[in-house]
Amino acid sequence: MFNPLSFMHAGGPVMWPLLACAIISVAVMIERTWFITRASADNEVLSEQVREHLTAGKVNDALAACDEHPGPVSGLLASGIRNRNMDSDTIERTMEELALRETPLLYRRLGWLDTIITIAPLLGLLGTVTGMIKSFHVVGSTQGLNNPNAITGGVAEALLATATGLAIAIVTLVGYNFLTEKVKEIIAEMEIRATQLMNILAGMRGDGVRGEGLKGEGVRGEATASRA
Repeated sequence: MFNPLSFMHAGGPVMWPLLACAIISVAVMIERTWFITRASADNEVLSEQVREHLTAGKVNDALAACDEHPGPVSGLLASGIRNRNMDSDTIERTMEELALRETPLLYRRLGWLDTIITIAPLLGLLGTVTGMIKSFHVVGSTQGLNNPNAITGGVAEALLATATGLAIAIVTLVGYNFLTEKVKEIIAEMEIRATQLMNILAGMRGDGVRGEGLKGEGVRGEATASRA
């Protein structure tokens, strides 16, 4: 029967920092998966709702739809809508500034995973060295040849530490790459949705659309240009 404490003891003292790395890695991957999944949810639906409301002249409804979908994309759209009376360059700069603030939040704590990917195999290598030193120390002693269990114990410590460090690094690398790709997708989607919003506002001005809802809120239907 597997005994965690016996396994940790057999791997030597380096197993404890490896355990800490494993706990941090799992905790960060779970938290980041939840955050990033929440940030990328229903953005297609939100974009369509915003388009419909703006086309109908219902600016408040468009803002309410953004408020119901928390995340960087909805925040970006809400920023563009609130600054709709400004010129196109100002709207773009406002949304770009918000995107620059949101991006570090998406990447938050992913650096911890990158560090664990690097340090876990090194800790395993350290355990290998300490285990082999222990084995050679036994071999060099006067009782070494009469105590084969002590020799194999040092070798087992070396192998367990190496295997544990590599396992932690491999699992963390998979999670890190997955989360990093999801963040890149969200950043690309932020740019796409911002461009779509600019096109919607530009189309409204070009078609001379000024719904009653827009008039009632004092909106002038300023021109905006699509981003190149």
